[in-house]
Amino acid sequence: MEKSSLTIPLAIIIAGAIIAGALVYSNKNKTVATTTDLTSKKEAIDIKIRPIDMSDHILGNPDSKVLLVEYSDTQCPFCKIFHVTLNKLASEYGKDGNFTWVYRHFPLDSLHKKARKEAEAFECAADLGGNSKFWEYTNKLYETTKSNDNLDPAELPKIAAAVGLDVKAFNTCLASGKFATAVDEDTKEAQQNGGTGTPYSIFILKSDPSKELRDFLESNNAQIMKSYPGSDDFIGISKDNRKIFVSGAMPYEMMKAIVDLILK
Repeated sequence: MEKSSLTIPLAIIIAGAIIAGALVYSNKNKTVATTTDLTSKKEAIDIKIRPIDMSDHILGNPDSKVLLVEYSDTQCPFCKIFHVTLNKLASEYGKDGNFTWVYRHFPLDSLHKKARKEAEAFECAADLGGNSKFWEYTNKLYETTKSNDNLDPAELPKIAAAVGLDVKAFNTCLASGKFATAVDEDTKEAQQNGGTGTPYSIFILKSDPSKELRDFLESNNAQIMKSYPGSDDFIGISKDNRKIFVSGAMPYEMMKAIVDLILK
């Protein structure tokens, strides 16, 4: 069967990346890199995440053509990699108002004991300094951490100081646990909408996916399945055809291709 020139090389990139190493941390298994074809008998996921609003942590224009909600764990090594990927996409497409990144929390407590408190630290940064300080703090922590619970909690107020926050107020906020419920709500939302590991991302579409986009996702997912058959999907389309989920730290080339096809 004839395939587009875009699909074939990217399929090789994705399959090669997964063969080289797992792309997602899971509560079930420490690392997994498995998927099934989008055309398999498995039912499509019914994804119903809460609408994006001003309480969210938003990078970009909320009315942009491409909306991505990411659920992330601060101590997940693949989330650290994927954070760089999404920053690159935001830099490339955000300047023209074509890409919006929404950050939500998904700490995997059974694997990363420190991630939940670090998620609360992100919320304290936003509470004290607004959206811009949230992103400064988030970027600095991902840049600093070595992942897998290797970040000393003493670094959290140091990062707050580095991005210009009031350290005393930050420490008071963090000690209060006032954002524990918000972090828990994000985590439950991810789990209820297909998230079993991190990073877990959902593209929110404004129209049904084109045949070209659907074919691209199915073709690349099939390539992944050849190496890791029989497990949960890495890529899928929701029942209502208005959301695409991506499980794992897919390479920049893959994410860029999805963005380009949504914009096309």
